[in-house]
Amino acid sequence: MNLRPLMITLALLAPALSPVPAAAADGGYSATIRRTEYGIPHITAKDYGGLGFGYGYAFAQDNLCTLASWVVTLRGERSRYFGPKAESDDPARPVANLASDVYYKSVADSGVVRRLLARPAPVGPSAELRRLVDGYVAGYNRYLEDTGVANLPDPTCRGKAWVGPITATDMWNNLLDLSRMSSSSQFKEAITGIAEPEAEGPPEDEGPPEDEGPQPKPAAGSNAWALGRQATRGNGGMVLADPHFPWQGIRRFYQVQLTIPGVLDVSGGSLYGTPVVQIGHNAKVAWTHTVSHAQRFTVYRLKLADGHSYTVDGRAEPMGEQEVEVTLPDGTISGHTLLTSRYGPVLAVGHTDEAAYALADANAANLRAADEWLAIARAGSLDELRAAQRTYQGMPFVHTLATDVSGTAYFADASVVPHVTDAQARRCAKPSPVPGLDAYVLDGSTSACLWGRDGDAVVPGIFGPGNQPRLVRADYVANSNNTYWMTNPAKPLTGYPKAYGETGTDLEPRPRVSLDMIGRRLSGADGLGAPGFTLETLQATVHGKRNLTFELMRDDLLKLCRTHPELTATDGTRVDVREACRTLGKWNGRATLDGEGAVLWREIFTRLGRPTKPGEPVFSPWRVPFDPARPLTTPSGLKGDDPTVRQALADAVLYFQSNRIPLTLTPGQAQSYSSIPIPGCTEGEGCFDRVRTGGPLGTDGRYPEVNTGSSFMMAVALTPGGPRTRTVLTYSLSANPASPHHTDQTALFSRGGWVTERFTAAEIAADPHLQTVTVHGGH
Repeated sequence: MNLRPLMITLALLAPALSPVPAAAADGGYSATIRRTEYGIPHITAKDYGGLGFGYGYAFAQDNLCTLASWVVTLRGERSRYFGPKAESDDPARPVANLASDVYYKSVADSGVVRRLLARPAPVGPSAELRRLVDGYVAGYNRYLEDTGVANLPDPTCRGKAWVGPITATDMWNNLLDLSRMSSSSQFKEAITGIAEPEAEGPPEDEGPPEDEGPQPKPAAGSNAWALGRQATRGNGGMVLADPHFPWQGIRRFYQVQLTIPGVLDVSGGSLYGTPVVQIGHNAKVAWTHTVSHAQRFTVYRLKLADGHSYTVDGRAEPMGEQEVEVTLPDGTISGHTLLTSRYGPVLAVGHTDEAAYALADANAANLRAADEWLAIARAGSLDELRAAQRTYQGMPFVHTLATDVSGTAYFADASVVPHVTDAQARRCAKPSPVPGLDAYVLDGSTSACLWGRDGDAVVPGIFGPGNQPRLVRADYVANSNNTYWMTNPAKPLTGYPKAYGETGTDLEPRPRVSLDMIGRRLSGADGLGAPGFTLETLQATVHGKRNLTFELMRDDLLKLCRTHPELTATDGTRVDVREACRTLGKWNGRATLDGEGAVLWREIFTRLGRPTKPGEPVFSPWRVPFDPARPLTTPSGLKGDDPTVRQALADAVLYFQSNRIPLTLTPGQAQSYSSIPIPGCTEGEGCFDRVRTGGPLGTDGRYPEVNTGSSFMMAVALTPGGPRTRTVLTYSLSANPASPHHTDQTALFSRGGWVTERFTAAEIAADPHLQTVTVHGGH
């Protein structure tokens, strides 16, 4: 890449520098990077290319090693550098490097990105997004060239042979993989037929099956509130964003402000390696997302004609063969043959003499999401945000919750969902090839079971906006990964295709506590003052650390304690539970750093979710079962008379006693990230801003490091005078352990603090520690 020498101007105060950089002398890229507290970058440029350049440069300063490693993954070269049996760097679902390489090589060799780049928008990328991506690549490479691999500040990749320049193709592949995160990318082993090797212990990023309690949820999740004028004291819109994404790797958020004067001014959280803000706000609109549990793919059962062909409508179709080659550390090549079909890749699982199964992914060719986020960032109202969603229809796996300065609250599952009607799902249903596979399995031997098409859908095979669940309110909309039906209990949503999720189902504890928190704030029953939300009461509400299951089970638990001071553990040991019961009786039910009883309850509750015998269904500890007519108050209570409940209490207490762990163990003593104590509790317990650790409680009274949970938290109030925003990036801005911004916001999060966002030029200039650089580079 022919880049002119980098020119950097350093200043401590913004007035010493024009807020809009002049064009580089050779007509190349130019951007200003201003960093405020906690290293947060505010990037300004005159055009999209310059904005991307500044962003790529700033991101590389903080997190080059993470993206460099992920580029190796996307290129299918992990086996070459790290060995085929080592675990990949996928933070959501790591697999053996060889399985990862074969999968990503197959994606790259398929030509899907090349074909999408040849399409005009909205199916292909817009001209603005293409310039952003090209600029980002140039900025990243400029920083790497000037610093040198041998001199990188992060010891994680300093001097490593696998670090080098990136390309626009790498960026497009990353954007595509983000869209596939809840579909194809989950099935690397099933697609490649390469199983993960046996490990000596549980994967670092995955807790035990019982980690989330009796009703576990997927690791990716979120909380989101959009508050309208009837719910806020100032009559404007407010948004709470609380995505629960991994705390390591490429799916972390990076906090950034991106500005092209008069064109774009957006601030928020941007997933690593993407040049757009996924969760954020501008001066008039704020939005966030939660993971939707709608269908993203279907599995088609292929009726085999012979070993390499299958029949559709009675006619044989040959399977395609894709040859994939992966380079190993010694330079030898590992060859693999993958089979394909008209529906998508043929899975390596479930194959018999009569049938095979193919994965049809609605996000298989989705680069539209980045353009949708870019258009949302430019929206001046909810109407414009909704127009952006109708135009691109690219949200890969998330609900959207948003508001604007008028105080209107909006919810939609505007995500990509395969067009399978309820009638078609029933008519075409086939047994699953793998127990527990969460997908429609359809008959692939007839074209009558192909995905349908809506007239308002931007691409064939998906539901269009007219079929999507949506709700507009003046009070609020909320979601905590429950299905759409309880977005607002005053207006339950029903009547949409089941591909978007079931209605009338158990909300589960975290969505329930979320709606209860809103209800108590609107009535003033939460002790935080007059009814209605202000920015300050919003902050206080979301950091309450309530544990809903303890609240709902406390009375029955203490009754059990009074009537049975001694219980029998699974191994027959008689256990005195009186001290444990006294600890729980004194605990206020909040998972604060000093919450004595919080960890004890977690250990009891997780044991309630274990099968009574291998292969049996998970035991339900609730005394009052779920009632669809009372979704906000059921289930409730604890089956204190059930032997399984008594045994769980005894087993948990015995574990503490046997290992001399204090029954008063607190979250601050038991869980941490980079040696910083972390408050909070788990999903299944009914904790709002939940955390998840990498495994069970050790005999030393410590959990493995926190690896998932609240990540980029944002509370924003939209006012006529501009946005007022508080944020906290729980794992901090930089993955570099040598950076001053590696854990500074983590310490802030630990003590319940927030960052007061600087959005306007005056607010940024007022930072006494402001640092400003101008960066230039050629195309």
